[in-house]
Amino acid sequence: MRFLHAADLHIDSPLRGLDRYEGAPVDDVRGATRRAFENLIATALREHVDLVVIGGDLYDGDWPDHNTGLFFVKGVTQLAEEGIPVAIVRGNHDAASKLTKSLRLPRNVHLFNDAKPETVVLDQIGVAVHGQSFATPAVLDDLASAYPASIPDCFNIGLLHSSLNGRPGHDSYAPTTLSVLQGKGYDYWALGHVHAAEIVSREPWVVYPGNTQGRHIREFGAKGCSLLTVENGMVLEHQAIALDVMRWETLSLDIAALPDLDALLDAATVGIRGRLAQAEGRILAIRVQIAGSGPLHRMLAIQPETVEQQLRSAAIEASNAQVWIEKVELTTRPQLDLDRIAERDDPLGLLVRELRGLASDNAARGVMAEEAIQDLQQKLPVELREGSHALLLNAPDVLTELLNEVEGELIARLSGEGTTS
Repeated sequence: MRFLHAADLHIDSPLRGLDRYEGAPVDDVRGATRRAFENLIATALREHVDLVVIGGDLYDGDWPDHNTGLFFVKGVTQLAEEGIPVAIVRGNHDAASKLTKSLRLPRNVHLFNDAKPETVVLDQIGVAVHGQSFATPAVLDDLASAYPASIPDCFNIGLLHSSLNGRPGHDSYAPTTLSVLQGKGYDYWALGHVHAAEIVSREPWVVYPGNTQGRHIREFGAKGCSLLTVENGMVLEHQAIALDVMRWETLSLDIAALPDLDALLDAATVGIRGRLAQAEGRILAIRVQIAGSGPLHRMLAIQPETVEQQLRSAAIEASNAQVWIEKVELTTRPQLDLDRIAERDDPLGLLVRELRGLASDNAARGVMAEEAIQDLQQKLPVELREGSHALLLNAPDVLTELLNEVEGELIARLSGEGTTS
């Protein structure tokens, strides 16, 4: 038995953060989420799977019109013609309360109830699928804890839209724990909600396939679904299948070894071609991050827009207009001999010595944190102050890193060598 596990398709969700400019592949990225869904259907047919499960957020919210629903029906009808069942739970983006429009689903599609968990047994392939949809966008209860018991002599799949015990960047919806999932005795948990692919566990299998199409720079890298091969009630193989039609990537360039703009453009061209080769024919949206210290800093600081347009031109030439420069980030620094400045008997020399003294003196840093940073810490958003991912500005290692970063930039600005605004 083979099945596909997908989630977070967000059909008709727009891609974000893409500035229009001449030569950018605008037309090719329209409808990227739809094309990723078409790739899902094509994969199911090509691989002759026995089942497709979708772990929520099929849609990105209420349909603007019925065309979104009609597009989905058209796709799954192709599966119906091959006798392939589809099991779906709603997530926070397509919760029952958010969708005001609906269409009758094809006979091969089962949309799980949002009032209570239920089980669908597919006798022809020996599979039992358990699931519950979201009734509202913000489900804060542990839905998994109430899922039914496993069905003997079946391969049991739990279909769940959940953040588990929390994932960075994702709201804590339908929270649960691995021990709760393990206690159900299922063979495979098909999760949704988290857009980064992750195998949480293999005993039993607990999997996030990630979303099918990246929609902005934070959703970078390959996106798709999971293909599972099952034999004698055990998962023999898990395979990640790429479905995305446009991929988001970053390209980091250090100006330390780049003497002029031509050298920068040559390095960018090499990097772009390398990323494009790895994308296997997909369009790329690339964020170019230029950092480091060198003679090129002044030109970049004075003419950032010129540099950005030159990079876009280089990307068009290097890729035959298959690459979109999403953004150019400039965090370069001027070349400064800070050791020499530290020896000077003037205010700049004194400042460098003071900063270095703070970086090497735990007690002094503690006093600074007590006097200057505590108030700032309280003004941070609550998610940056609490929990396992709290931003601790007064932590010794964080303070040391901040002091090292600010040293060159501050001295450059005071000496007239810094960036212009």
